[in-house]
Order: sequence, then C-alpha cells, then structure tokens
Amino acid sequence: MEQKLRVGIIGATGYVGQRFITLLADHPWFEIAALCASPRSAGKTYEEAVEGRWKLDIPCPEFVKKMVVYGTDNIEEYCEQIDFTFCAVDMKKDEIRALEEKIAKLECPVVSNNSANRWTEDVPMVIPEINADHVQLIEAQRKRLGTKRGFIAVKPNCSIQSYVPALTPFLKNGIKSISVCTYQAISGAGKTFKDWPEMVGNVIPYIGGEEEKSEKEPLKVWGEFAGDHIELAKNPVISAQCYRVAVQEGHTAAVSVSFENKPSKEEMIEVWKNYESEAVKLGLPSAPKHFLQYIEEDNRPQPKLDADFEGGMGVSVARLREDNLFDYKFCCLSHNTLRGAAGGGVLTAELLVAKGFITAK
Repeated sequence: MEQKLRVGIIGATGYVGQRFITLLADHPWFEIAALCASPRSAGKTYEEAVEGRWKLDIPCPEFVKKMVVYGTDNIEEYCEQIDFTFCAVDMKKDEIRALEEKIAKLECPVVSNNSANRWTEDVPMVIPEINADHVQLIEAQRKRLGTKRGFIAVKPNCSIQSYVPALTPFLKNGIKSISVCTYQAISGAGKTFKDWPEMVGNVIPYIGGEEEKSEKEPLKVWGEFAGDHIELAKNPVISAQCYRVAVQEGHTAAVSVSFENKPSKEEMIEVWKNYESEAVKLGLPSAPKHFLQYIEEDNRPQPKLDADFEGGMGVSVARLREDNLFDYKFCCLSHNTLRGAAGGGVLTAELLVAKGFITAK
C-alpha cells in the first residue's frame, strides 16, 4: 500500500482500545490518526486519559501519548480526521447502534468490536478465514443508509472464536448438535487481577448474555449470503455454558459434537493441520499463517503456553477423543483480546480493504 489509511479508535482508553493501539502502532497499512472515548476523556491527552489505567504488559506507544482525545459527543470532527474507525466503546446497546449508524452516515466505515449491531440484518458479522463472502452484504446496507463510503461491519463474540473455527471445516459432514463449555479470561470483562482481586483463585459460573451469543452467533457466521441479509444456518443445535475463570488472557472451550456423517479422528486432525484460509491467500498482514493447530499432548492447550500461538491470532485444538453421548469431544483455545477482539477487528478491516470496501477519502 503506497499510502497508509488513517484510522481512528473509539473506546481508545479501554482494554480492547489499548489492544487496538498496540496492534496499529507499526501496522503496514494503517496509521492511527485520531482517538475517541467518553466525554469525560475529551480534551485530555491520551497519556492523561489512561493514567493509572493502562492494562497491558506492552508499554503504551510514545507517539499516541500526546494525542488529544475526542469525545463521543464530538463525533463529526473526529470523523473528519480519519478514513475509517474501529469501535470498542462501553455504552448501552441502543446508544452504540445509534452512534455507529451516525458515523456510517458521515461516510466513515465502522469496524465494530461491539455486539450492538451483530443482529442488524444487513450488517456482516465476519471471521475472515470463515465467512469472508458475507462482506457483500455491505452493498445492501449502503443502499439502506444512503451512503457511498459509510457502513458498519462487526466481528463476532470472543467466546465463539475458539470452537467455531475448529468445527467449520466439518459443516460438510452435517453437524447435528454441539455442547460447549467456555472458560473465559478476565480480560474479556476488561479487567486485570489488580482491579478484580476477587477473581484470584475463583470461578464465576455466569457471564451476562454470553451463553445466548455463543448459541446463536455461529448460526449467522455459518449462514448463507442472500442479497440483503444472511440466511441463518438451520443446524446445528448448540447448547453453551460460559464461565469466568482466573486467567488473564485466553478463552478455552470444551466441545462435544455429533455429526450426520461422522468423520474419522485421523481425518479431523489432518483437516485441522492443513486448513487454508482466504485471509492468507489475500496476503492480509494480520492473517496467521496457520489458523488452526492440533496439539498432540493431553495437557494442552493451556492459556499460558498457547494463547499467543501465531501472535495470538491462531486457534489451538487438542484432546480429540470419542464421547459416550456425542460422536467426539475435544478442547480449543483462542486469545480473546487478540483473535477474539482487537486482532480480529484489524484482520476484518484488512479484508475490507482488500475487497475494496475501505478506501482513502
């Protein structure tokens, strides 16, 4: 790319916003041109806005520290500075929907980490290695919004991005039913152990809204493009339980699955080891060379050892074995704030650039 696209980050002071900043600091296609947060951060330098609240082990890049933060109440001026924006803001869902649509109507594309627009009919919900064709939906959305450049695209919930990639290659076998238990890191709640000490040595068997997302969102990801909407997949039936566990980064999933046409264990492992994605073929900078890996050791995957596979953008699978109630059971792991959040958002933006939906103004 001859000239980098100017990108903004809404929700720049939060955990995922901080991830976006570190991922974009040396990005070959994008450069950070503006930062936005709640009105209480408006007018402050970024360094002032996150004082005492920088949550990552990676230091805050020097060049953003003196950038003055815009407030969400001054979105018009913010949008003038950028070619497109990421959005990871902490607001009520109806407020997020209104904000993201307003930005799109200002002819500024939005790549959202939020759940608010995931079920808007003409908004694509994308994992680039799985359903890149869903970005075609943007044409219908632009007609509805009356825009030429502006649109909204979203990434799915972090909880599904460990097991959905592992199951996708076997849709051809007719997946009938899935039972999944996810064990989710505290960073998924925007926390560290320093500011959530009650999580040390603890498990919380409830995460608000998470089980519903885990059961329903895969059906849109696995759905068929139908012009102005996605025809949801009719199968499989998914039952999910979601737990918050004392881990900083990495969502683990214990999966049981039944098929119409049961593949062999050897076939499944071979497919996982040799999965090829369009994201790699397109040369997207953030695409992991190996989207999936299968680990033979019985005590893997582990967040401490495997969450950073492929820079946190790959998915680890292990412990495939026969099940007494289902056909098979196995374990998966993905990095929730990289693959599951900011990294997935950056990769989606790269896909939208490659497909011609995001361009310079």
